[in-house]
Amino acid sequence: MIRSPLRDLGAALAAVLLVVAAILIGRHIEDTDGTLFVNWPPLLAFWGPHVGPGTPAAVVVAIAVVAYGPGLAARLPWRALLAVTCGTAMAWTWSLALIDGWHRGVAQRLTTRYEYLQVIDRFQDIPATVRDFTEYIVIQGPDHWPAHIAGHPPAATLTFVLLDRIGLGGGAWAGVWCITVGATAVTAVLVTVRVLTGEELARRAAPFVVLAPGAVWMGTSADGYFTAVAAWSVALLALAVTRRPGARSRIAAGGAGLLFGLTCYLSYGLTLIGIIGLGVLVLGRNRRAVLLPLLAGLAVFPLVFTLAGFNYWEAYHLLVERYNQGAGGVRPYGYWVWANPACTVLVVGLATVAGLSRAGGTLVGQRRRLLSRPGDAEEPVAEGRLAVLLLGAFLALLAADLSGMSKAETERIWLPFALWLLAACAFLPRPRIWLAAQAVVALLVNHLLWTGW
Repeated sequence: MIRSPLRDLGAALAAVLLVVAAILIGRHIEDTDGTLFVNWPPLLAFWGPHVGPGTPAAVVVAIAVVAYGPGLAARLPWRALLAVTCGTAMAWTWSLALIDGWHRGVAQRLTTRYEYLQVIDRFQDIPATVRDFTEYIVIQGPDHWPAHIAGHPPAATLTFVLLDRIGLGGGAWAGVWCITVGATAVTAVLVTVRVLTGEELARRAAPFVVLAPGAVWMGTSADGYFTAVAAWSVALLALAVTRRPGARSRIAAGGAGLLFGLTCYLSYGLTLIGIIGLGVLVLGRNRRAVLLPLLAGLAVFPLVFTLAGFNYWEAYHLLVERYNQGAGGVRPYGYWVWANPACTVLVVGLATVAGLSRAGGTLVGQRRRLLSRPGDAEEPVAEGRLAVLLLGAFLALLAADLSGMSKAETERIWLPFALWLLAACAFLPRPRIWLAAQAVVALLVNHLLWTGW
């Protein structure tokens, strides 16, 4: 589809204006009412220009990806490209995290009073703690869970408990875990785009998925780890529904279900990843054959936690009560319902906004041709299939936003959804210009602000 670059710039400019409005109006609300509970709206951050040991590395990685990323993405063998993109994403995330220094940027991120490592010693008896988990969600006594433990099902905290049990305890190992596992989400996105739409679009998207501004919050927050688990559940589902029926497709479907079940027990809000999964099913050709192993895998974690005594739905309703007891009950919905998308602009970058604008046009123009078999489609149909995948991620974000359970802090909470939107950059011409814009957003945010995550 032929499109004027001026329209891309117009979409990016509209996104800039949205962010500026969220900053100015948010600053006014916070100064007058103090109801936003963030210091630099729409981000949970403090103003504080700084540099750190990660600064030179971050600049070098950014320049290298801008200069060589598109060319290497087009030429490297596919498996080599996956390895290079994962390694580069890890380097990008590490360098951004180290701008804040080792202790503040990595080792101490998951040790604050809100975080998972605060309660490791309360899990001496894991089965008993899981069974009694819901008793400490609402704020009703000195033993209530800290915010992040209460705000997530027990699999999130148990991850760090198990790391501690195998000798990888403390904030440093927790940070290393989240960055390392989180970086693999890039590979999952590229695998998914390739099997659903073709290799060319995956290659065009690769440098943008690597140089994600959201890496500022991928290192270090547990949501980076959640992002990878969710992304691999989608990738395995895509592999399952695009392969011929057989043992491999059934194994992939079972793995997809298993990881989606784990995703739901890492974060309540990540059940919305199912919307992206539905998009994958729509685009697949092998849906019925994989349904049984998919459901079998999906049942594993809910069954294990239910038998252990954890009531998922009771816990969720108690979380809603706790959310309304705290900042969530004070933060104005009328601001955050549009400021959250402004925050997401800083996570995905201006290139993604321009790419999504193009994807929307493609979706409208090719709506009747989108169910073509992957691999048999001409390029325009492949672009339409990518637009369907992006639509799933967009709808998941929209549902999270309208729910009212995501008021602020979405720069980390929405990472599992936002990462998929970066694939929209495959629609863009002149990739180096847009990659530079992505890098500038990340470097400015990380050097001008002390982010909360």
